[in-house]
Amino acid sequence: MKRLAFKMHLNEGQKEEYKKRHSELWPELKQLLKEAGVNEYSIFIDEETNTLFAFQKLSSNGGSQDLGQTEVVKKWWKFMADIMKTNADNSPVSIPLEEVFYLE
Repeated sequence: MKRLAFKMHLNEGQKEEYKKRHSELWPELKQLLKEAGVNEYSIFIDEETNTLFAFQKLSSNGGSQDLGQTEVVKKWWKFMADIMKTNADNSPVSIPLEEVFYLE
């Protein structure tokens, strides 16, 4: 199983809204993630910096980072763009993280 981690940035004061939107994750987006091989997906927040840390376990070589051309992901990005740092296409600014330790 492949593991993937990345960080994003949440706008100040948007933690509760971010949590709310993810607690109501669209069924079609959830299905798309599962079909892409995302078996586990966690997002944590560092409240001092508003940095979001995302972690995924993947059964394929892809992951959520490879779904940007789908309509549902583009719609989700637009929905989330007002509460987080984004690129010009509304995708979240996402910085891959290098794994430096793993204990199984």
